[in-house]
Amino acid sequence: MTGPVELTGHGLDPATVAAVADGGAKVAIAATARQAMQKGRAIVERYIAEGIPAYGLNTGLGARAVQTLPADEIAAFSSHLVRGRAQGIGEPLEPAEVRAVMLARLNTLLTGAAGASPHIADHLTEALNKNVIAVMPRTASIGAGDLTAMAALPHALIGEGEILIDGTTVAAADALKTLGLESLQLGPTDGLVLCNITAFSTGLAALAANAAQRALTGLQIAAAMSFEGFRGNTSPIDAAVAGTRPQAGQIDAAGQLRHLLEGGLLLEQGAARRLQDPLSFRCVAQVNGSASAQLHALEEALAIELNHAADNPLVLIDEDRITSSGNFHLPHLSLQLDGAARALAWSANDAVSRVQRLMNAELSGLPPLLSSTRTGRAGFGPLLKPLEALRAEIVHLSNPVPVMASHNADGIEDSATFAPLAAQKLKQLTAKLNLLAAFELIAAAQAIDLAKPDKIAPRVLKAHHAIRDICPFIDEDRPLGRQIEAIADRLVASGKLMELTGL
Repeated sequence: MTGPVELTGHGLDPATVAAVADGGAKVAIAATARQAMQKGRAIVERYIAEGIPAYGLNTGLGARAVQTLPADEIAAFSSHLVRGRAQGIGEPLEPAEVRAVMLARLNTLLTGAAGASPHIADHLTEALNKNVIAVMPRTASIGAGDLTAMAALPHALIGEGEILIDGTTVAAADALKTLGLESLQLGPTDGLVLCNITAFSTGLAALAANAAQRALTGLQIAAAMSFEGFRGNTSPIDAAVAGTRPQAGQIDAAGQLRHLLEGGLLLEQGAARRLQDPLSFRCVAQVNGSASAQLHALEEALAIELNHAADNPLVLIDEDRITSSGNFHLPHLSLQLDGAARALAWSANDAVSRVQRLMNAELSGLPPLLSSTRTGRAGFGPLLKPLEALRAEIVHLSNPVPVMASHNADGIEDSATFAPLAAQKLKQLTAKLNLLAAFELIAAAQAIDLAKPDKIAPRVLKAHHAIRDICPFIDEDRPLGRQIEAIADRLVASGKLMELTGL
């Protein structure tokens, strides 16, 4: 990516979040967004000047929302709010996750609906571009707004929390001096703006969605390679066949597989070795297509959360007023995250089945265990145990977050969505899915080498060469764990296989 990402308050997607969070792309604020922020802030200042009640602006929070703040305490309340809500515990977010959270809050600030002081957005921009990484504990939010989780960010930026420098936790005041960033000055409602928002959930969900898409693409490439090694029957992915029941994602998934197998023997008439293959081959377009459709639904949910107002209170610029809002509640995002995890678990399950079918000499026509017939060879047999262990972990992580009430704020905040937990589960699942895809890629490469087809699809051949650069043909038994991890990281998670195959 060349040049900074221009933020407008609209158009932000998971891939761009990942480019800024993981890739370190710089950001800049569009001029139109500054105008929106100025309009929103003018309404906030009018409410302060006229003493019009607005939640969190000149009132307390939660159970104290009925209490009015004295006029001379309104500005100081922002800092008090941050200190009192920075109550997260446990392992901190990774630097990329913190950057994703910052970007999510920054972009939604630009709609003007938060009513933040414009310099808050400028400060977040500078902090992102200088790679200021606040220590943000992972356990803090129940997905009904991310108040306590988010508070760690402004707590660091005002110079009172903690910041990571080269992996070391440093007192924020010292770290800001080292990094060349002034302490953030909070005006009326600015503390609430940086805390009472969904950016913690949304930023994590955006990274998880982007990683999940790469993992699923890795599984598609692995499935195509398995087809080559198995000499599979491709009639189920024929365009006419897939189109007779256009289940969500199925037509696209079948098209991807044909794209990958184009130029090889398998798409030719009469090339099939068997009349019907096992379901893990025959139904790959249905299974991976369903996962693709679910990830698309997740991206649609994120398009809303990354680019629209979730603030409470909410500034309605066109109506020149401030009102209470429930837009911070995230049931739909939580459902889509859980749905993606469930769908990917099905894809994982069938990937394990394909590996076993490749190892089965009776079904595949290949040497048993993808090795030689010599009695002393273990081949891929022992690999099924860590592979099935991975599948168990993936299925476990695919279980949905709990549906349960909350008892916060003396019963005023009595609902929870646990969207942050759903996002973190999906990210963990995806990391394991990358490993599982690497297992299938190695097994499929071995099957291709053993099958020795007269012609291999060029795109599959590119993937095969990339795998063999890391993991040579398995002739004598040897440990493969580090090579599996390298393929998962360097080819699947990185998106390298996507580039090589044009997916």
